[in-house]
Amino acid sequence: MTWYVVRRVAISLLVLLGISAVVFFLLHLVSDSPGRVVLGQRASPEAVADFNRSHGFDRPVVMQYLSYLGQLLHGDLGRSYKLNADVGTLLQRNVGRSAMLSLAGLVLALLIAVPLGILQAVRRNGVIDRVVTAASYVLYATPSFLLGLMLIAVFSQSLPVFPAEASQSHSPWVVFTDPRAMALPVITLAATSVAIFSQYQRSSALDQLGQDYIRVARAKGLPERLILTRHLLRNACLPLITLVGTLVPALLAGNLIVESLFNYPGLGLLFLNSLQREDYPVLLAYTLIGGVLTVAGNFVADLVVAAADRRIELRK
Repeated sequence: MTWYVVRRVAISLLVLLGISAVVFFLLHLVSDSPGRVVLGQRASPEAVADFNRSHGFDRPVVMQYLSYLGQLLHGDLGRSYKLNADVGTLLQRNVGRSAMLSLAGLVLALLIAVPLGILQAVRRNGVIDRVVTAASYVLYATPSFLLGLMLIAVFSQSLPVFPAEASQSHSPWVVFTDPRAMALPVITLAATSVAIFSQYQRSSALDQLGQDYIRVARAKGLPERLILTRHLLRNACLPLITLVGTLVPALLAGNLIVESLFNYPGLGLLFLNSLQREDYPVLLAYTLIGGVLTVAGNFVADLVVAAADRRIELRK
């Protein structure tokens, strides 16, 4: 296990290095003169050249990237010249709120999808199974922003149950301290995941129901509830754990849509505003966060599956 972890960490670092290089060079292609972006189109060529020279942007792009890597190793994500603030500080102000929003959406999706998928498998081809499957396809095909607008129109305009705008509190715990204001954003974020997770759980549960250990448990006369909770649930959830790990970055992308739709101050809204301002240091840092979440999600999922399923052998 130790050697496996060390090897995976080394591979993960190489992947992150590749992601940072690709994103850095792509952003450089988009704008090879940061001084023009920062100072504006009306700035004189002399002022732009002086800005680029004083900040090292006149050097070859490879040298700029190596300098950026050196800053990353010291925990420096760069500086937002548009907001006149360190990028790391901006991320720290918003990452907690986005993380709690993603966590709430993920937990809600799993609490609904896991039992729903098992119920579909047990009642295969029944009315419940067909209805839930059809609803899942429709829900999965519905864009998040459209679903959010529909929820606002129904539960905020027609039936004024929840506010149309998310809480503007800067506390990361606002999802739990003000659930009424955060209900629509969390539901919107969880809805698509429910559609994916439930069908994935249904397929996995169907596969496990045909296994010999389920037949043996039933032959011994064990109650169906005990078979489903003690024997089926653990094994049927193993593929779902891997899926959750790969979808962690998707939650970050979902936050982008949800936060902009409900005006929730988080990383997603920061990214959109930075995109409009052409604030490339913030965009680069946000993309790196997505890469870190992708690598970390897969890594943690592999370890959890290996710990839960003794049959899995970690190859050296």
